[in-house]
Parts: sequence; structure tokens; C-alpha cells
Amino acid sequence: MVFEDEAGQSITPPRARTWGRIGQTPVVRVRGRGSGRVSMAGMTCYKTGERSRLIYAIREYRGRKDEPKGFGWRDFRDLIVRAHAQLGGPIVLVWDNVRLHLTAEMREFIAASAEWLTVFQLPTYARTSTRRRASGRWSSATSVTSPPPTSARSPEP
Repeated sequence: MVFEDEAGQSITPPRARTWGRIGQTPVVRVRGRGSGRVSMAGMTCYKTGERSRLIYAIREYRGRKDEPKGFGWRDFRDLIVRAHAQLGGPIVLVWDNVRLHLTAEMREFIAASAEWLTVFQLPTYARTSTRRRASGRWSSATSVTSPPPTSARSPEP
């Protein structure tokens, strides 16, 4: 069982204000020009009776001409193939609905690798409607299943 997810982080240095004497603003020097981005994709792998594994890939973007900003479908494909080679068996992959996971090329790769790769896509998450429905269900469920307050009980004869 393999779970895959990706994330990105800017490597632009943060701006901060510091305390200093009145009229003497402290100068904080930062190395580098302050542009770039790091993208990460990782897979947590679980197999009964064995230790869990982490297989990941990192891509750094510096803003150069013809440099890819993030991961493409080929990068995800290569990560899956690398996981298959390292784990040495069939993979059940669970991932979200990122646009690159749904491309035609990725679907063709999944179909071609059907003997060792099974993919489950998590459903999309609607934050506002799901929370309201869930909170309404839970509030009604707890009020039905919980006993009435002690002050509302009638005294026993």
C-alpha cells in the first residue's frame, strides 16, 4: 500500500523586523538573490510484516530558461517505477486528484502497468458543504444516543 502526495516551498528568504536603537535600523544580510522554489513528491509505503518506507523526489527551481517549475507526469511515472523496483512487488497506490495525476499520458501508463499497479484516487473534498453536513449529523446523532441530563429526569418512586 503506497500513499503519494506532493508539496512546494518557496526558498525566498523571509523579511523580518528586529529591535534596534532609535534611528539605527539593523541591517540583516541574506545570501543569494532570493528567488526559487523547491517541489517535493513523496510516497509512504507499507507492507504487512515489514518496516514502512519513504521514497521521495525533490526538484529545485531557480528561474532559469527552459527549467521546469515543478513535477511533470513523467516525474510521477518515474517515481512510481522507482518505488516498484525498490519494493519488488505489486503496488496499490492511493493519491489525490492533482491535475497531473489525471492526464491522458498518466492514464495510459497506469493501464499499461495494470499487472503490478492499482491506483485509487481520493474523492475531491468540498470543505464547506461537508463540514456543515457532518456537524449536523454528529450533533443529531449525539443528541439521540446520549442520555438526557440528570436534572431533566423524573424522580424514581
